This record gives sequence, structure tokens and C-alpha cells, in this order.
Amino acid sequence: MRTALVIGTGLIGTSAALALAARGVGVYLEDHDPSAARTASALGAGTDESPAGPVDLAIIAVPPAHVATTLAEAQRRGLARGYLDVASVKGGPRRDMEALGVDMRAYVGTHPMSGRERSGPLAATAELFEGRPWVLTPTPETDTEVLNLALELVALCRAVPVVMDADAHDRAVALVSHTPHLVSSMVAARLQHAEETAVRLCGQGIRDVTRIAASEPGMWIDILSANPGPVADVLADLAGDLTETVEALRALQSADEVKRREGATGIEDILRRGNAGQAKVPGKHGSAPKPYEVVAVLIGDQPGELARLFADAGRAGVNIEDVRIEHSTGQQAGLVQLMVEPSAAPGLAAALRERGWSIRA
Repeated sequence: MRTALVIGTGLIGTSAALALAARGVGVYLEDHDPSAARTASALGAGTDESPAGPVDLAIIAVPPAHVATTLAEAQRRGLARGYLDVASVKGGPRRDMEALGVDMRAYVGTHPMSGRERSGPLAATAELFEGRPWVLTPTPETDTEVLNLALELVALCRAVPVVMDADAHDRAVALVSHTPHLVSSMVAARLQHAEETAVRLCGQGIRDVTRIAASEPGMWIDILSANPGPVADVLADLAGDLTETVEALRALQSADEVKRREGATGIEDILRRGNAGQAKVPGKHGSAPKPYEVVAVLIGDQPGELARLFADAGRAGVNIEDVRIEHSTGQQAGLVQLMVEPSAAPGLAAALRERGWSIRA
């Protein structure tokens, strides 16, 4: 791939453009808001000038509701040899394209499974897709050359290609992306009018659950409007679990010992089912999840402390598999949780103590 045109210079479009430009592809930028294209260009994502002729690949990076019409117009203008979109929903836009008479041979639907809470070109980064799944939904009509261009884009963005049926993709993202976002927002909404004393007790758990609730509502309205059925199906199942859980909790309040036992059984059931579901979430590098031991270290909130901690862990010869940071409320300190292989945890804790670190049980 020598040239590409990115239509839509938001977070995903600009991030793809930055990755391509960094690897020597000539990138052209287009947006209904010219200032967004100029911003992306100023960031080094390409030029906002029009290409002199057809590019190798046009990347449609607009909301799902506008993908079909944008693609139809791009094909009418003869902008590229091949076309793909990066919208988070695939089935609906594909059916809209077919209704508009789009040349489906020159198109393949894709969806990079990556994003951030922030939107717009200023939130973009060339590393956004590295190591992340990038779904491709070719059909029997898809031209081999176009599919190869899409695979080359995925490789240049250093993502991992995953081939799926479009409707299966939409059901999958309803479960693993769209519904979790709504649930996160629902939990965060409980905090809106909460007592300040209660909110001050927030720990890492509530931060983990509500992190994605900070995303732009307008963007999510576009996404959910394009995939309402599968999301509603997952929420309906979740509503059943919620009803049973509420009933179990009410039973735990009962003076009747039998009801209390039934309530405890109901709560245990949902917790164990949660354990089983969480165990299916892929682990490091997409491999099967592995149990790690946590070494919790108290650090001060000063420049260089985290780097010093990692350096000391390296001197101990221990590989840090994962890390989490929990900031202390009202104190200039934080608790760093270092996830390591269980066999390495005792040695790491001892080595860090020798170097003056405070280890928490």
C-alpha cells in the first residue's frame, strides 16, 4: 500500500492515519469538518489536500449511520481501488450499502477493537491498535485484492486480524463492548446525586467499573442506534439476573432461616457464574488467563518513583506481568499492585523490602 485516504478524522480515523504515515504510506485526510482534518494533518497524520487520483485504499471512519452513504459517494467519486470502514457495527451498514447499490466487490467491513474515553483527532495515537484484535467481515463478493489491502492495513497498524461474519460480530460486540458501556454508565449514574462522604470512599473497584462511562454520549448514541437489538437482548438477560439477585438479597433480610439460606444460595450462584465468566476473558497477549500473585507496594506521589520501583523489580530478575495503581484518598501516595508469577512473588517482595520499599499484605 502506497497511498490511503481517511474519510473522518476522529479518534479512530486519525489514529489509523498516524500509524500509516509513520510507516511511509502517503495519507490524505478528509472530514465534513475541515478544521478536524487540518488538526489531524498538523499532528502528522497526512495532508488535508485532495489526492490527484485514486488512492490504494479509502478508510471510511464515520459513525455507523453514515457509513453507507459516505461509501456510496466515495465510490461515485472513484476515490480508491478498495474501500473499508472501521465502524463498530457491521450488519446494519452492510444492508444499507446493498440497498444503495454499492459495489460490494470493492469493499470489506472492518472494526478495530480499540478505543479511548476521549474522542477527536487530539486523542489519537499511532499505537492505538497495537496488539488489539481488528475484525474483518468479508463476504463471498469481496475481491481478494481488497481483502489483502485490508490485511495490509491491519499489519501496518500492528493489530491482530480476526475474520467474522458481520451479524456474529454485532452480537459479540453487544456482549463484550456495548452492554458493558451501558452498565458502566448505569453504575456511574448512581454516583451523580450521592452524598459527598460516600463518593470520597471510592476505591479502585468503582474506578474500574465506571472508567468507560466517561466516554462521549453522542458517539455512543450513534453506536447503540446501529446495534439496538443485540444490546437489548443481552440487557434482557442481565435484567433477569438482576431481578433474581434482588430477590436473593431481600431473602437475606428475612427472619426465616430457610429464606435466608435460599438467598445466600442465590447470591453464591451469581458470584460463581461471574467467576466462571471472568475466567474466560483472555489473558496476556490473548492467551489463556493465568493466575498471578500480587505484590502490593506503597509509593509516594513524586516524579520517578514508579520508574525506580520497576527498575528495582528488574534488578530482582522478576518480570512484571501486569500492574495496577490505586491512589490513596487525601494522601500523596498510591498502592502499586505488581502482578507476577506466583513462584516469583516471595523473592520479589523480599528484594523490594531490602531496597526500602513498603510492602503491603
